[in-house]
Amino acid sequence: MFENLTDKLGNVFKGLTKRGALTEKDVDEALKEVRSALLEADVALPVVREFIDKVRIRAVGEEVLRSVTPGQQVIKIVNDVLIEVLGSNESELLIDHSPPAVILLVGLQGSGKTTTAGKLALHLKTKKRKKVMLASLDIYRPAAREQLRILGEQAEVLVLPEIDGESPEQIAKRAMAASKVQAIDVLILDTAGRTTLDTAMMSEAKEVFKISNPSETLLVADAMTGQDAVQTAKSFSELIKISGVILTRSDGDARGGAALSMRSVTGCPIKFVGVSEKLDGLEAFYPDRAAGRILDMGDVVSLVEKAAETIAEEDAAHMMKRMSQGSFDMNDMLKQIGQLKKMGGLGGIMSMLPGIGKLQKQMAANNFNDKAISKQEAIIYSMTKKERVNVALLNASRRKRIASGSGTQVSDVNRLVKQQQDMARMMKKMGKMGGLGGLKNMMSSLGGGMTNPGEGQNSPVDANKMAELQKMMGGNMPNLGNMASRFGGMGLPGLGGKPSKKRR
Repeated sequence: MFENLTDKLGNVFKGLTKRGALTEKDVDEALKEVRSALLEADVALPVVREFIDKVRIRAVGEEVLRSVTPGQQVIKIVNDVLIEVLGSNESELLIDHSPPAVILLVGLQGSGKTTTAGKLALHLKTKKRKKVMLASLDIYRPAAREQLRILGEQAEVLVLPEIDGESPEQIAKRAMAASKVQAIDVLILDTAGRTTLDTAMMSEAKEVFKISNPSETLLVADAMTGQDAVQTAKSFSELIKISGVILTRSDGDARGGAALSMRSVTGCPIKFVGVSEKLDGLEAFYPDRAAGRILDMGDVVSLVEKAAETIAEEDAAHMMKRMSQGSFDMNDMLKQIGQLKKMGGLGGIMSMLPGIGKLQKQMAANNFNDKAISKQEAIIYSMTKKERVNVALLNASRRKRIASGSGTQVSDVNRLVKQQQDMARMMKKMGKMGGLGGLKNMMSSLGGGMTNPGEGQNSPVDANKMAELQKMMGGNMPNLGNMASRFGGMGLPGLGGKPSKKRR
């Protein structure tokens, strides 16, 4: 969501950190570029002005200008102000009270309310262990009710049955009564939207608000509409007590202006962001982590959490046993690739690593992308069971057959085989080095050992590390087994917490 802003701010801070001492003029020139970057990212003008003023007041102080690392100090100040602008960590929903807790979703038509209702239901069911019911109050668009019913089935949650001729207010009352009878923990009400804000829509929303007395009233806004989303949020917050915002389609907006403006304009925290069209594509929003991504400091905490959620405990135990034996065949590599895909693919993982953002284009130019995952999977699936276990069986004719069956070249098969053999050797060494402890050291080496901004060095991956990364990935085809082992291992015991006992 912040790709363009990250690039532009990265160039600004690169110039600052190269200098020794900073003058007030240096800071002002840098802030002019920061201002332009924020405006290009479609951040609201009042928010930009407030942001620049706060940064300047702190950045031109004697403590910063005479600091040993003034450039890093300025980056730390920008990081702190970004967190203030984005809001505090208020992503937790206020639903832990006498049931049913009601969540009212409001917003314009096309903002993704109905899809978000299904995503939120799945999130509450799987992450919070809540019994959830969905109810559609959209009597104007029959397709909305059908869509919610299908989403409810997919999420395996209850959906309030339809009764023709009811008004939104009557549906809300019936949903409340049904929730109490069926011991529902959380009732999600999906209200009707309009293409534009109008009196009838707001009047209806206010009436439903009075009837349901919601624990949370969440505005669903499309991040791709930029400042229009901010104006919509402002209008709603003036008429209804909005408790939070959910930004949808954040994966399609590289500017991020709506996210940066929303909290300041409405006073409401961003609770969640939609990161994909899939039913599980909803993530809690953490301002400090978002600020880290904007400044290319990475988001290792989220990466660890994803790994912990993705890797089942029995799979972790199996991999540890294989590692201790120094074994790693194509079946293991296939599992690692599957885990990598569940964690958001190569691009998703790379975006969370410190300093990697600056190298995204270089990586794309070298075909370091998720298409290679499918290519490697196809090659492995084209092998027989015996070949997957023992690649020594792969003579020239077999490799030609595998290439033909997977739609690849023999050179691609050769490269993958070499990667698997390198990986097996590495696993054997890691077993001697103490297993996952060695894996953790490799992670630190790749990540650059980033410390807190301003307290050390936010070390981006330099040319030497890029070369090391390319070597590790085996040239133009990423060594995804290797990458998955490095990153997926974070969910294993000893690397950031226990893995989830639950299979995804």
